[in-house]
Amino acid sequence: MIETKTLPTQYVSQPGALKTSSGQTVRTDEMIINMGPQHPSTHGVLRLEIVVDGEIIIDVIPHIGYLHRCFEKHAEHMANYQQVIPYCDRLDYCAAINEEHSYVLAVERLLKIEVPERVEYIRVIMAELQRIASHLIAVGTFGIDAGAFTPFLYAFHDRELILSLFEMTCGARLLYNYFWIGGLSHDIPPQFADKAKEFCTYFKPRIKEFNDLLTFNEIFVKRTANVGVLPKDVAINYACSGPMLRGSGVNWDLRRDDPYSVYHKIEWEPKIGKGEMGTVGDVWDRHIVRMREMEESVKIIEQALAALPEGNVQAAIPKRIRPDAGEVYARTETPRGELGFYLISDGTGTPFRLKCRAPAFVNLSVLPEISRGAMIADLVLIAGSTDIVLGQVDR
Repeated sequence: MIETKTLPTQYVSQPGALKTSSGQTVRTDEMIINMGPQHPSTHGVLRLEIVVDGEIIIDVIPHIGYLHRCFEKHAEHMANYQQVIPYCDRLDYCAAINEEHSYVLAVERLLKIEVPERVEYIRVIMAELQRIASHLIAVGTFGIDAGAFTPFLYAFHDRELILSLFEMTCGARLLYNYFWIGGLSHDIPPQFADKAKEFCTYFKPRIKEFNDLLTFNEIFVKRTANVGVLPKDVAINYACSGPMLRGSGVNWDLRRDDPYSVYHKIEWEPKIGKGEMGTVGDVWDRHIVRMREMEESVKIIEQALAALPEGNVQAAIPKRIRPDAGEVYARTETPRGELGFYLISDGTGTPFRLKCRAPAFVNLSVLPEISRGAMIADLVLIAGSTDIVLGQVDR
């Protein structure tokens, strides 16, 4: 039997070098490896070109475009404004309701129409239900990234309850075409309010149970604390938004700071990262922000249900959508951050230009900055904590 001994080593400050226990410096070679585009931890068809020195990441270069759907050009060549909405659904197929919200808001501002108050309350209820459903995907799959499978089953079980509410309302479970310009495709059914209240009552203790199972699990904390730290100034300079920005301690949320619909009539507060388990802006902070946002979403839904007025949800839908020549920018706070639509009208029934400001695309741009110096195994968690959806990245 041959006995082998491993020479203890540690990295010195410069990449591409090892220092042995005796103090001797040994040069090493860099290597380029690919993660994706078919890889479960990239959460879609994303290719990460990784420059490594052993297990240490020197640089990460994201390669996108595998899923490009020409969304903006499709929107500019449809027969009318209303037909763009199903294309918006497919931008972020995990949060289709929120994508519709931004677009219809832009067209309504261009048309200078006000929708009934009942429509605004229903939109808020649906948007927050969709936020919970989206965050459940994020934290559930993130648990798998960390090596925990059971939380994924918990998350998807609860997400199915929300999808059933959507199906009850408009017949669809993933891509809805529910928010229409000036109103909604359907009013909520009579039993919807009671079912939604039942879900909120059921879901509150489930959040604590999920936190006990994953968030505060000692192994999970050690895997995520002090990993992928995104400093506040870097997050701002890269124009990050949503949980990526708030996880770095920046108290900014469009629902409060640039309010739309009826968010200004509801009591709630944004959640930010505080470095409770490690450094402010680390992977764990981004995770806990999403967990606590779900608690706030439940508060918003309960208040909106209690204040829901009567009315006709289709009363303000225009028979002919042909806005005057002009331009507008509308933005909303989606589960992944600020989604904005810059819309130019030339007076016809089709947008002259529709530019989408996709939060997942912007948030992905900071990945190389927060991955350098990390281990390859940590990159899986760092990428997962950005919660990107490739339909929004590529468009």
